[in-house]
Amino acid sequence: MNTLLHGLARHVRSQLLDYTDKGLQRHVHGDSPGGDAQFDVDEIAERAVLDYLRANTSEPIAVYTEDGSFVEIGDDPRTVLVVDPIDGTRPTSAGLEMGMISIAAAPLTPRRQPVLADVNAALLLEIKNGSWIYGDDHTGLTSAGFPHTLPKLSANTELDRMFWSIEFNGHPMRLMADAYAHLVDASANSGGIFVFNSATFSISRIITGQLDAYVDVGNRILTEHPHTEAEFRRAGRGSILHLFPYDIAAATYLARLAGVTITDGFGADLGGTELLNLSPANQQSCIAASTPRLHQALLDSIKWR
Repeated sequence: MNTLLHGLARHVRSQLLDYTDKGLQRHVHGDSPGGDAQFDVDEIAERAVLDYLRANTSEPIAVYTEDGSFVEIGDDPRTVLVVDPIDGTRPTSAGLEMGMISIAAAPLTPRRQPVLADVNAALLLEIKNGSWIYGDDHTGLTSAGFPHTLPKLSANTELDRMFWSIEFNGHPMRLMADAYAHLVDASANSGGIFVFNSATFSISRIITGQLDAYVDVGNRILTEHPHTEAEFRRAGRGSILHLFPYDIAAATYLARLAGVTITDGFGADLGGTELLNLSPANQQSCIAASTPRLHQALLDSIKWR
């Protein structure tokens, strides 16, 4: 699995780098099944995933991607790869470093839907510079391209000193400001606040020690306040755009291996998230932090009401 995931990620990256050398166009070519806008780079990456797997897998395998949905390569596959070919499409389209290739592997059986807790191997690879973080149930966490051994978690426990990222794609700005503007105000000067538009990049930066926390509260706000649905759909161009399983499958698995405290916005385990279900009922919120104390402080301080 290590070899397959690395080979797939490297192939997708090479195709994207070849395309960017020709000049990024930032064209939108419709929407993914979940409703997220699909850019030209998404088409390149999605095609690269299937091309590589069809040419390089000797055993049957299934793959579930952001735009391609569920595809079986061979008969009766026993493993499914949940792939976000580009997590961070917008920064990738802008030539920034936050785009990552995210791949999670889980057993596939005919008896039940695989869930996030079933993931047993995962890889995150940075598109721009090739750095990667890999982990599986047998070997633990490995990495390359970073200036130090991973994980390297921050020990910070203070809200006003935290370096953290938040999410706005498909999230009404007013509702997000109501929830945590006071935390942004408190930390923007004595800490740091960032918007990366990539859950994978944000969570991986906790593993590297560059961030203390990542917060995406949209799904909890909608769950607790259903009357806000119209506002979320306006921000999402008609769709609910919270964390899809392919957004967090690999990053959550690797974060747990690294010792990151990561839950949904209620503080509950994310393990029951169905890997192949894009419906709003299966979308997620997320709070990830380098220390349990900081995680609890965020849960207690966000203004959920």
